[in-house]
This record gives sequence, structure tokens and C-alpha cells, in this order.
Amino acid sequence: MVTNKQLISFIKDKHGFVAQTCWIADVKRSNGVKVPIAHNRISPDSMSKPCPSDKVKLIVEALKYYNMIR
Repeated sequence: MVTNKQLISFIKDKHGFVAQTCWIADVKRSNGVKVPIAHNRISPDSMSKPCPSDKVKLIVEALKYYNMIR
């Protein structure tokens, strides 16, 4: 299983920005990957930092590279 650190490193090397772990979790959930709710989440029903729309495609690319989604 690929860690968030590996995903962040891949995205930083390829696209030049550091993806937040909450963005990665948001994109994973949107693509059907089970992700536990973070222990420090303020409200279990809503996200305070959803992934920005311009970053979604780049995070999806990283998830596909590591065969986490199709």
C-alpha cells in the first residue's frame, strides 16, 4: 500500500506543489477508496478543506500511477 508521504512526494516532484493529506483523502473518497475519518476532524459530516478543483486531476494521476484507482 502506498503511503500519503509517497503520494505527496510524487506530486511534488512531478507538479511542484505539496498536496495536503485532507485533499488526498477527499479525492480517494470521491473515487470509491475507503478512507477512515481523521481523528482531528471537527465535524464528521463535512470537510473543512476539500480538495481544490484544479488539484483533483493531479492527485487522481498520482493515485492511478500507484494503481490505487482505475
